Amino acid sequence: MIKKRISKLLKEGEGLRIEFKECKTQLPKDIYETVCSFLNRQGGELFLGVNDNGKIIGIDKDSIEQIKKDFVTAINNPQKISPSVYLSIEEFEINKKLILYIYVPESSQVHKCGNKIFDRNQDGDFDITNNNTLVTFLYTNKQTLYTENTVYPYCKITDLRKDLIDKARQLAVNQNSNHPWKNLTNIDLLKSAKLYSKDYTTNKEGFTLACILLFGKDETILSVVPHHKTDLILRKKNLDRYDDRDDVRTNLIESYERILAFGQKHLSDPFYLEGTQRISIRDKIIREIASNILIHREYFNPFPAKIIIEKDRIYSENGNKPHIHGLLNPNNFTPFPKNPVIAGVFKQIGNADDLGSGVKNLVKYTKLYSNSKPEIYDEDIFKVIIPAPKDDSQVTGETTQETTQETTQEILKIIKEKPTITRKELAQKIGLSEDGIKYHLTQLRKNNIIRHIGSTKKGYWEIIE
Repeated sequence: MIKKRISKLLKEGEGLRIEFKECKTQLPKDIYETVCSFLNRQGGELFLGVNDNGKIIGIDKDSIEQIKKDFVTAINNPQKISPSVYLSIEEFEINKKLILYIYVPESSQVHKCGNKIFDRNQDGDFDITNNNTLVTFLYTNKQTLYTENTVYPYCKITDLRKDLIDKARQLAVNQNSNHPWKNLTNIDLLKSAKLYSKDYTTNKEGFTLACILLFGKDETILSVVPHHKTDLILRKKNLDRYDDRDDVRTNLIESYERILAFGQKHLSDPFYLEGTQRISIRDKIIREIASNILIHREYFNPFPAKIIIEKDRIYSENGNKPHIHGLLNPNNFTPFPKNPVIAGVFKQIGNADDLGSGVKNLVKYTKLYSNSKPEIYDEDIFKVIIPAPKDDSQVTGETTQETTQETTQEILKIIKEKPTITRKELAQKIGLSEDGIKYHLTQLRKNNIIRHIGSTKKGYWEIIE
């Protein structure tokens, strides 16, 4: 499905949201200017290994891993792109040639590349750094589009919780021992996370709505958004009211933790092995629901956010600014950040993954959880519906076996197409750890389904007929 979409975009040609770059052995120097302009304008899609006419030139196979590594390193470097961003880079083979695809979402911040501000116009990137009118318009447009950037000039550092900032710092360091937050003061940490900003319509500076929601004292949050709450409801026996309830009216970090705790208390957790590692399907699902309902909410909308656990489904809904308008198709959609600053903090502390990965995870783990598909509606009210398993014992045994068989068939298909493939390459293609791939290959060899001929580096796989 994704390859068909890419082929269609290549035929459409370059434009406001599409850019092609030739890239044989190394990244083109102007790639970061394009990333910057996409972030500042409406987002976009970037194709490496394609010339200006949409013809696939391809990328040298031996260079592609280094190119991917160089891009990810540079894009996270604030000296290259400021503020830094987290973008994924995907590899595809089309017409036997390798290309790289990068989705760049529209950002709620104004970004600089090499201390210059770039904007997008038609199919070009333009330096507008010295054009005060265009720069001011860019800042104003971001603040209007993303309410998380609303500035509260009278909010002081004492209206925030120092213990929460310290907690976020420690969680970030747990993710990365050299995290830049490690040695920053509290105010510098908040500024680096873009939680302190300037309102270009009033010329006032202060902490933003995102900052207050993440780190504010409860009374501070409720004075800014009095309707703020996440209602957690268990309704399996008492259908008129509820069997259990948690009315959450606090910061987003502790809200996330309380949602997880509520789900762990009331949802079954079928046994599942991903490779050789035990995975909690329940925790994976409730984690995605929690991050979705907190990250993608429109906080100026008074609609009460809620997560309801019923006998036959898990159901969540919250106020929203729709982008897709309707039922989301997981196989063909463009992820759109609703609150990029909040999402960025959640990613730093390990509560969220890359943009778009949440939908993929929901599809994957709902299949394992209840052998069904989630329904996700991006409308004025954002809704997620996860069917519950009818029989926990059935889920525990049959779903795991079914998933193992699917993985085995996928491995065999890939080996047939490319007998020289390495374990690392298999892991990347299928989306499992190398240990998980090793486990499946060992089982296939034990059952005399495949064998490996030659050395580890230069050998090849053979399917035994």
